[in-house]
Amino acid sequence: MISDSLKYPTSDWKRLSALGLLLFVSIFIIPLFFALGYLFRVIKASLAGSEELPAFEEWGEMFVDGIKVFLVYLLYTLPAIIIGIYSLVVLFSTLYSLTYLYPTTVPLSNATLINSILGGSVIFGIIFSIIYTIVIYPIIAVALGNMAFYDGEFGSAFNLSEILSTISEIGWVDLIIWYIVVGLVATVILFIGGLFNIIPIIGFLILILIVYPYTYIFISRAIAWLYSSAFDEEYVP
Repeated sequence: MISDSLKYPTSDWKRLSALGLLLFVSIFIIPLFFALGYLFRVIKASLAGSEELPAFEEWGEMFVDGIKVFLVYLLYTLPAIIIGIYSLVVLFSTLYSLTYLYPTTVPLSNATLINSILGGSVIFGIIFSIIYTIVIYPIIAVALGNMAFYDGEFGSAFNLSEILSTISEIGWVDLIIWYIVVGLVATVILFIGGLFNIIPIIGFLILILIVYPYTYIFISRAIAWLYSSAFDEEYVP
């Protein structure tokens, strides 16, 4: 899985760099959905047995797929986002109140007590958000694989009974191993790629046009391998 996923992005350097251009201009938001749609197309093509990167065509469909992928990530991570934002709002509003609104009227001991209580809840909320995000990602990976398997049907990404059944076929231990290994490999790729930053301009272009899209395509290919492992060998790329 790892060796194939590492080789796969290099099957077409032009398409790899084209994705890099999309990622580079994703600061304008709209291109981000095209990039996400293309990465989803990588999963679909891999499940279909393709050994080459998919072409940049049918842009309307790719854009819609990108929105679907974005919504899948958003909805699955929504609990962490809500609790994280709430915790930060409570933290900053409390600090603002104690510092500017009641700097002298609130006794120091009470202020310290209030800050400790709220600080504890805030820290708990932030820690929960981080842990939840870490735990939910491999489930999101299988959900995206399920959506790709059903040709982009949005509801299939939230068919929890089928997703959990697929994970059972994969094996929870294998899922965790996949998550750790793919995460470590992606981290190493990004670390090595970051070393190119010592080269002015050229290093930045290499990072944006090659390293980032290579990493994301690697992960997308690995997701297809993960999902395929729940079925017979004929489905494996």
